[in-house]
Amino acid sequence: MENYEYRAAIIRRYEWQKPLHELTAPDIVEFRSWLLRNHSRAVARKALTSLHSMVRELMTRGILAHDFVSGVTIQNSSRYDEPVTIPSEADIHALLAAADRLANSKNPKIQRSWRRYRPMLYLAVDSGMRPQEYVVLPQENILDNGVKVDRALERMGEISVTKTPAGRRFIELSAGTLDMVRHYAKHHAVPNKYDLVFPTETGRWIEPLAWLRRGFYNACIEAGLVTESEEDGEIIVRPKYRAYDLRHFFASMLIEQRVSLKRLQYLMGHEDIRTTLNVYGHLIERMEAKAEPTPGLLAAIGAN
Repeated sequence: MENYEYRAAIIRRYEWQKPLHELTAPDIVEFRSWLLRNHSRAVARKALTSLHSMVRELMTRGILAHDFVSGVTIQNSSRYDEPVTIPSEADIHALLAAADRLANSKNPKIQRSWRRYRPMLYLAVDSGMRPQEYVVLPQENILDNGVKVDRALERMGEISVTKTPAGRRFIELSAGTLDMVRHYAKHHAVPNKYDLVFPTETGRWIEPLAWLRRGFYNACIEAGLVTESEEDGEIIVRPKYRAYDLRHFFASMLIEQRVSLKRLQYLMGHEDIRTTLNVYGHLIERMEAKAEPTPGLLAAIGAN
């Protein structure tokens, strides 16, 4: 019911320019564009599908005369058409060490910022959570041996349920990370009406872009994880990784530990197992190839 109510709220939020019975396919195309600008593709597709179901029901009841949504769809596509970038274990160690140094900086401003960013970074590495999930993690979801994920920050800047039901999951954490997150929530998080673990000084959530620029990128620079390129005669230094790449590192560690495909799907919060295979199938194949001897076809059939 929460998901259906959430989709209904999205449909109502759109500024419809005509009464329902006057809508045409071009109006729905405009609605589709708005959905894709303001929501993930998965959420946009579900909202459009719910609208179509509503229109068909109203036609059945004789309230509407024609199906103006028919033929307007949102196709499945993946952000992972290109191979994902996976940090090495050495790079992750360097990144966490950089966070430790920044949190112990002699500069009070840097130290204060990294008192919050450090547990965020450790949590991202140890849980594989999406940035839009851990920036709005509620304190009540910090459990005895891990965290429960059941909400996320939508593109329109509102806290909502996770983008799909599969996003709701429990993730075990290492004792060190759990203590770090719990300590920050208990001793440093300002009181806030959202029950946030990592609130800003005003009691709101950190915008993912702000975390990326002020937190994660600075850790990459401190760790020396950067790339350099020349543009218009100037040397431009950029972080080697994105915050989302920590999620791929988490998945790669699960694969090395030989967790089952269904378990991997669950921990990554993928609704469709095909997403898991599309993104990480090559890693799974590589790990299986390491585990199995490959004597060659003739040797396998006993030929000389």
